[in-house]
Amino acid sequence: PFTLGLTFALPSLSYVCRPLLDSVLPSLPPTVSDLDVPPLLREHFILSGYRPLGLPWRCCVLSLLQIHNQTLTTWSLLLAALALLLRFTGFAFLRGGVRHRLCSKWHSNVPLILSLTSKLSFLASCSAAANVLHCRSEEMHYFLFFLHSVSAAVYQYGCALALSLYSVDAIWTQSMLGQVYLPLTAILSWLSCALCCYTKLTLRSKFAIHRRICRLFPMGVAFLVIMGPFVRRLTIYRWSNGPALMLFLHQVVLFLLSTFFFCFPVPECFAPGHYDLAGNSHHVYHALRSLCTLVQQEALFHDFLWRRPALVRQMGEQHLLLTCISFFCPMVCCSMTALAMRSRARAELEKEQR
Repeated sequence: PFTLGLTFALPSLSYVCRPLLDSVLPSLPPTVSDLDVPPLLREHFILSGYRPLGLPWRCCVLSLLQIHNQTLTTWSLLLAALALLLRFTGFAFLRGGVRHRLCSKWHSNVPLILSLTSKLSFLASCSAAANVLHCRSEEMHYFLFFLHSVSAAVYQYGCALALSLYSVDAIWTQSMLGQVYLPLTAILSWLSCALCCYTKLTLRSKFAIHRRICRLFPMGVAFLVIMGPFVRRLTIYRWSNGPALMLFLHQVVLFLLSTFFFCFPVPECFAPGHYDLAGNSHHVYHALRSLCTLVQQEALFHDFLWRRPALVRQMGEQHLLLTCISFFCPMVCCSMTALAMRSRARAELEKEQR
């Protein structure tokens, strides 16, 4: 006799979840050449690996997992921020003596926390965000770059604040140079931010090298000023502190190397198109700058243990807190400058679209 067999099977999990995954994780468009993006987003001698302009926000974020010409830059910044946070966690909580010192006399810990915050905002919140999200639109490209300039200025002042309190003795702090050091650094940080924003807006892509050199000048001056307290400490103590000397030399070497790759498009200028996805000067610059930040923070940990016990006693709690509050002054000034430049950029973009 003939029998008809019926079977019932549940649909496969991939068949059920595929529409949901497609809606949550949309497929990313392929990268394009430099001719398919506006001149504002182009880099000299980088011919491919660009993300198309106008990507949705989700696609911009998901491009972290895509291979393009900003992938290595973004991940080097994010990994450096993660390493910095893990190192601070180990320094603060995994060593009993240091943990006790951090919990007591909290006033002297504020500069260290502010310095760490400025470094994290510079690496992750602003630099990485600018590299990931700038392809949303030309206006967003301008805004994120201006935000990056603000974070760089705040980073400079945060380092100067911590170094002026932890890396020098009381004699330098009470001297005339020590009294004008932080106001001078605040002015230089603001000038650095203003000049970076101005050159970004006025010097377009074809003047990229000139723009980089103009942006480098205030950054170099600010770096020299920031390193002043550390140089004085090593000079006074006749460079007898071995770890401090090595960390200082590492900072200088990394900064000079990053400066070279920031100014000159090497090696991509010798073989355009061959270093689009890996190995170009933009990648090398951010990797070296991230290492310089990590070394600088390590040197600051050494200085923190050396200077902290007498800091509150010599400066007083009220004076120390007022000095820390000055951290927000360049932040506000640079933010107002960036907002003004963003309004000007928006007006110029609207004028070009007419």
